Amino acid sequence: MSRRMAFSVAAGAVVLVGAGAYALAYAGEQPPALTHSTARYTAPDGNRDGSLTFTTSVTASSGVKDVKVLAWPQNSSFAKDKLTAKDMSDADSAVCKPFKKHTLNCTYTIKATASDAESSPRGVWHIAVLATAQNGTTTLNTEAADFIVK
Repeated sequence: MSRRMAFSVAAGAVVLVGAGAYALAYAGEQPPALTHSTARYTAPDGNRDGSLTFTTSVTASSGVKDVKVLAWPQNSSFAKDKLTAKDMSDADSAVCKPFKKHTLNCTYTIKATASDAESSPRGVWHIAVLATAQNGTTTLNTEAADFIVK
């Protein structure tokens, strides 16, 4: 094999290894992905409290660090001003359990009393979710699921 040909083969191998390393590094920094998000609201009835339950699956190749959840009415200031990750910093955390290697199933449940229901705006509500991966990347979905308060 000539020197020129050996050099070309070696240079090609270096390029392929570099591209592979870049692809792996890029894949490791993907933000968390939310799937199968659902919300179920049950209004209080008589002496029985109601509840809001939100579930979602969160996948992150580096692992999931935290999942914050916030319910907000469609006619609130968040509709105009758009929720940010900073707005979500004080939101409640969901309870997450392992499902697959890099996926957690997360649930957020809160009791809804009769006084809560009376003071809550009627109409469509949205669930905002901020998922944070172990590597620090985040995903904010301001309308991951919806429910209606009648």
